[in-house]
Amino acid sequence: MDRRLALLVAAVMISALAVVDLRQRNRMDFVVLQALRRQRENLNVERGKLLLEEGVWSEHRRVEFLARRDLGMSMPKPDQVVIVDIDGGQR
Repeated sequence: MDRRLALLVAAVMISALAVVDLRQRNRMDFVVLQALRRQRENLNVERGKLLLEEGVWSEHRRVEFLARRDLGMSMPKPDQVVIVDIDGGQR
């Protein structure tokens, strides 16, 4: 009977230590998870800002203004426009 009791106590102790170890690992994994979630949120905010900035930089009025100012470009006159039919007129 004493041997069974000793074996049972040892099994309970090992089980208890395993539970403590697993709970500690769970806590550490949760801390990592929270940090990753914060990082994801920060990256989502940054992405949103970059998308807004991209929209501003690629706005048609801005592109046209820079083309006129920096490259000396302008809209062609109607007599300068040539329409090219790549199909050869066949449909």
